[in-house]
Amino acid sequence: MIDSPVSLSVPEAPAALPVRPRTGRFMVLAVVFVCAACGLVYELELVALASYLIGDSVTQASVVLSVMVFAMGIGSLLAKRLRCRAAVGFGLLEAALALCGGSSALVLYATFAWLGGARYALVVFSLVIGVLIGAEIPLLMTLIQRLSRRGERRDTSGDVADLFAADYVGALVGGLAFPFLLLPLLGQLTGALLTGAVNTVAGGALVLWLFRHELTRRERWLLVVANTVVLTLLATATALVGDFERAARRAVYGERVRVAVHTDLQEIVVTGDAGRDAAGGRGRSLDLFLDGRLRVSGRDEHRYHEALVHPAMRGRRARVLILGGGDGLAAREVLRYPGVDSVTVVELDPAVVALARTDPALSALNGGALADPRLRVHTADAFTWLREEGQRGRPYDVVISDLPDPGITRSTKLYSQEFYGLASRVLAPGGRVAVHAGPLATRPRVYWTVEATLRAAGLRTRPYRVTGRLSGFTAGPDRATGAAVAPHDWGFVLAARATEPGLALAAEAPRLRSLSPAVLSRGERSAEGVRVRGVPPSTLVHPRYTQG
Repeated sequence: MIDSPVSLSVPEAPAALPVRPRTGRFMVLAVVFVCAACGLVYELELVALASYLIGDSVTQASVVLSVMVFAMGIGSLLAKRLRCRAAVGFGLLEAALALCGGSSALVLYATFAWLGGARYALVVFSLVIGVLIGAEIPLLMTLIQRLSRRGERRDTSGDVADLFAADYVGALVGGLAFPFLLLPLLGQLTGALLTGAVNTVAGGALVLWLFRHELTRRERWLLVVANTVVLTLLATATALVGDFERAARRAVYGERVRVAVHTDLQEIVVTGDAGRDAAGGRGRSLDLFLDGRLRVSGRDEHRYHEALVHPAMRGRRARVLILGGGDGLAAREVLRYPGVDSVTVVELDPAVVALARTDPALSALNGGALADPRLRVHTADAFTWLREEGQRGRPYDVVISDLPDPGITRSTKLYSQEFYGLASRVLAPGGRVAVHAGPLATRPRVYWTVEATLRAAGLRTRPYRVTGRLSGFTAGPDRATGAAVAPHDWGFVLAARATEPGLALAAEAPRLRSLSPAVLSRGERSAEGVRVRGVPPSTLVHPRYTQG
């Protein structure tokens, strides 16, 4: 892509070409198109993988884009030294870019899996790839000007316009190909490797054929060897990518990985099973990870789901809406109550629901709740569903918000004032809303921002928390901090319309494993004891959730 100045000077001598100048010009512009597409794929690959491995997609996108644009300017300046040997310089440049860009996703994932972090590798790859992309256009400008017939005076502004047009159209194609073709069909690792192969073939073929008369014998052999080595490395990595993914996954999740699938939305990994061992259930627990974040642990999930669901089920409960909860565990608790006529689950990823229905361990953990005839699943974004579909039917007596932590960037809109306003509109008179608001002990400001946002949406709140959390991820939901303490609690908020009196914090269901009136009372007092006052609500246009 073009983000740097280009030279408008005309070379002293035209190239000796095997084709007519017009055909050669078209070939150079075609390579500009391909290189721009590949460059944007590398850029998007870094952003996507950094968001997955590190979290906080806004910050990672800002880091990658700003560093790459800066590096492109540096690359443009450095390319001046190669203009005297533009053909061989461009050929070697594309080989280096193909190797670096094509292997970037592999190296980033390996760094995260075995070294525990990918921040520094991300910055290094952004710098190197940016420098190489920035050096492309000055060299291509030199090459296209050499296509002029000897003695012909050309308007170089036309050359610049053609290069810009080919570059921007190529960037468009690369930007669309990444999310709609490469990512769903090939995945992040194979997609990057294939892009690198296309990149090196395009650059090497242009120089070795169209500009071969400008190369010395030594330069031709150098380019052949460089491109052969790059293609061999990329092909070998592609052949071994499956083994690499399995090894890296074991390094991240442990040796008990049983299910690992990539969907259009996320990576789903299941480890262990639903069994318990004689040591208290810590040996063979099922764990469900979504995009590397622990979402469900069989060791302690009953404490979470009982605390989330049961306080909201006191009173009328004929119609229940669960936002998220595609694993069926919140539905399991809801369906324990008599008087529940229908349960509606709104889950974004259908693969989570399919896994919860078909995986023996996970379906055993949720008690087959998703097969209950009273339950219906809608595959949709919760915000969009509430706005478009939620108000078309009868209102709901209970709304359960079983969504990822608010500290995760893509969950921000699901913890906004607008979202809770939509949720309150689907409530029946006397209805209750239960919201998972993230751990209170490690991220109190995030928790109280959720509570303040519920109040700003016109709801009365009863905050509480439950301790005894046995599992967690030490770096928080977005893995964007250096926190060394895993969360040991869950924070919740029970809410109802402010215009309706009474909001009791209690649970009525029999045979609860961990929840009791005393536990809820202690949880409410504990939450109020660490209240952060004066926290503003979060909105769509002014999200306020941070890692603090």
